[in-house]
Amino acid sequence: MAGFIKQRADAPEGFFALEAAGLEWLDSAAHGVPCAKVRNVSETWLELEQLSPTAPTRGAAADFGRRLAATHNAGAPAFGAGPPGWSVDGFFGPLDNPLPVPLTHFDRWGTFHAEARLAPMIEIAATQGVLDGSARQQLEAVSNRLVAGDFDDHEPPSRIHGDLWSGNVMWTAAGAVLIDPAAHGGHRESDLAMLALFGLPYLDTVLASYEDAHPLVEGWRSRVSLHQVYPLLVHAILFGGSYLRQTLAAAAHYL
Repeated sequence: MAGFIKQRADAPEGFFALEAAGLEWLDSAAHGVPCAKVRNVSETWLELEQLSPTAPTRGAAADFGRRLAATHNAGAPAFGAGPPGWSVDGFFGPLDNPLPVPLTHFDRWGTFHAEARLAPMIEIAATQGVLDGSARQQLEAVSNRLVAGDFDDHEPPSRIHGDLWSGNVMWTAAGAVLIDPAAHGGHRESDLAMLALFGLPYLDTVLASYEDAHPLVEGWRSRVSLHQVYPLLVHAILFGGSYLRQTLAAAAHYL
């Protein structure tokens, strides 16, 4: 059967290789969520197995929650670490306009998230005129709290998808399959916050099943918006519209 091909003649160097490595790294987690299988990869295209989508069910959602906990539990060498052997920067965003993000190792999640995720996007947004001085100050205030360790806990780095919005969860007859990762060592709450950001069928079942498999740290619901600031800011850069307002509203909870 023919595979599914993603292609871009002028793709940034390593773009498709990193996606392939991320899929294989996530897929290697014991009992984790399966990922689309990589058939072939080059500098300008990526061939994946062809998936046949179907409607999600509550049973498939429960299985997804359990498996996502297992994927996260597979861990990573450090916060910010990319797939094995990957030593250069990664990407976040759509194929036609991916934004560069550092894949640098950090000991603490807060420092990683502030310096390798929020700071680069704040700079891009300010340069492009998306942020005025006041908006930048608000986001930098949140970043400063992250660096100070205000939101750190004792959890080790999880192996996360990194861009786990509902469109990157393919429902098939065999269950959920992951596509289009920005895989790295991060906080597992980041993946769960992304699932909530744009809505996922049976999200309540996914979360309940996840918690049964690996309970979340107390107060995690109060941090959902914190983990959503970064993807919302990326959307403000890429698409404008109301995303900046949503970004600042999310950040306001943590000033």
